[in-house]
Amino acid sequence: MSLQVYNTLSGKKEPFVPLVEDQVRMYVCGPTVYNRVHIGNARPVVVFDTLFRVLKRNFSNVIYARNITDIDDKIMKTARENGEEIGVLSARYAQAYDEDMAALNNLQPNIVPYATQHLPEMIAMIESLVEKGHAYAAEGHVLFAVESMEEYGQLSKRSLDDMLAGARVEVAPYKKYAGDFVLWKPSADSEPGWDSPWGRGRPGWHLECSAMIKKHLGDTIDIHGGGRDLTFPHHENERAQSCCANGEDFVRYWMHNGYVNIDGEKMSKSLGNFRMVKDLLSQYPGEVLRFALLSAHYRSDVNFSADLLDQTWRTLDTLYGALRETEAVVADVVDLSGSAFIKALEDDLNTPIAISELHKIARDLNKAEVVDKPRLKGLVLAAGDMLGILQQDPEAWFKQTRGGEESISAEEIEALIEERVQSKKNRDFARADGIREALKSKGVVLEDSREGTKWRRE
Repeated sequence: MSLQVYNTLSGKKEPFVPLVEDQVRMYVCGPTVYNRVHIGNARPVVVFDTLFRVLKRNFSNVIYARNITDIDDKIMKTARENGEEIGVLSARYAQAYDEDMAALNNLQPNIVPYATQHLPEMIAMIESLVEKGHAYAAEGHVLFAVESMEEYGQLSKRSLDDMLAGARVEVAPYKKYAGDFVLWKPSADSEPGWDSPWGRGRPGWHLECSAMIKKHLGDTIDIHGGGRDLTFPHHENERAQSCCANGEDFVRYWMHNGYVNIDGEKMSKSLGNFRMVKDLLSQYPGEVLRFALLSAHYRSDVNFSADLLDQTWRTLDTLYGALRETEAVVADVVDLSGSAFIKALEDDLNTPIAISELHKIARDLNKAEVVDKPRLKGLVLAAGDMLGILQQDPEAWFKQTRGGEESISAEEIEALIEERVQSKKNRDFARADGIREALKSKGVVLEDSREGTKWRRE
């Protein structure tokens, strides 16, 4: 099967064929850096990182860009409250974002453009839109005239009337139509701003992505990804700007992931049920968070809960256990082509089915004859790499801290195991059993074998 993806614009699954043979250009909306990111922000990163891995397997030249929005009213507000420069604030949170996403085993995109580094490109795009009659200046603002684009609303499947009824639209006397959106806005003397033909000001949020895409990926790209919440107004407005400025199609395949719900409720500030990635990482390994996000199909909502994370951790224990038991086996370098695992990923990134296939391979590895173990271990590792999991040494995996609290250190555990070995030699079996039980009470399980005693936390 060739790669199939669901295109939000067409509303159906389509064969993926890049514009240029063997070259893929993909853009995913990154964060607005005014705070640490929550698990909802992490989902598109994990989803499209997994797609990035699949694309790289199928095409020799994959260019993946994910931006950083480092100028925005939210950033300005937070910087003002903190009494610091916006550049200092945004740089700190951009670095924190990189660290959090790396902890979830996400590959670094090829290009990470920052909005503030692309002001000339933004101004040039606005000038083009004004010249072509798709934008107008008014009271220091420049606005996109949505009625000038016949296809406006096609991506989100909304009419202009529906958009006005269902969106929080800023009512302003300088707008020709209530749904027109800002491309450029004036800045007060106390606010960050850049010189432009329309006075000192700053760009609108939607414009930033359009300008960065045009500079780094061209007028037309293959894939544009992001969360479903961005479909309208952000992606609808991006599409309008870019199509009208460039005079041609903007994105060939629009892909959107579903929401992250917390204990059954959509995550929102009003409900106060945000879960910061940094806080979750203090309780769970990054692989657990990543694998939990991949447990549901990317277009479906995922219910994020402690039960899901605990279950996911146990699932990874099973997979790592298969690798631990075959520690002495040298894995073959294998080709996943034609496997049910790859077919699932190439069918609109069906990670739940792919995960099920990975479990089958791991079970086969556990009961395989010696001659078959190198190939099967190679398959487990190759499949794990496609999903961004099984990246640790199995021994290290089982010895890491669990639940954010370490009641006993690795050094203390090793010392007690040595004492237990000596107790057995001295035929003091009561002491040996006592050590086992004492370690078990601290969440440490001992596993005896001919090769010696291994341990893991549970």
